[in-house]
Parts: sequence; C-alpha cells; structure tokens
Amino acid sequence: MSVKSAVIDEIRRLAAENRTPTPDLTDDLVLLDSGLDSLAIAILVVRLEEAFGLDPFAEPTDLAYPVTLGDFIRFYEHAAERRIVDTTHAG
Repeated sequence: MSVKSAVIDEIRRLAAENRTPTPDLTDDLVLLDSGLDSLAIAILVVRLEEAFGLDPFAEPTDLAYPVTLGDFIRFYEHAAERRIVDTTHAG
C-alpha cells in the first residue's frame, strides 16, 4: 500500500469513527478543511507513526510544515524515502 493510500484510508477511518463527513480528499485540500479537528489530526499522526514506524514531525526536514493534504502526504513520503536511504547507507 502506498503512503498516500494509507494516509487517505486512515483519514476516512477517523472521520467515520467521529461521524464526520469528509470532503473530496484531493491534494489541494487544506487540512483544516478536511473535517478533522486538531485532536483528530493528532490521532492521525500517532496512527501513521504506528503504521509506518516513523514520525516525520520529529525529524529535521527541509520541507515546509504541511498545509494541504498533498503537503501532508509528501511529508510522510519524504520521511519514508529518507528512512530507506538512511537504512541503505547504514549497511
């Protein structure tokens, strides 16, 4: 499963648990307009950390803080790619 699919699936799962409707989950959707409040976004980050084994918010990055869903997904994709590179170069 791709990072993007996992993030979108988890957003849908959280929205269903909170009985919150979600708009079309497009890359240009502003996270604050996603139907998730700040607590739900925090829960999303924790669940994604459990799923991917990484927390991109705890790692130094050259990416700007995510504003849109696309930014948020790229944030995780970038962290996952860095982990692969770091693991490859560590061996």
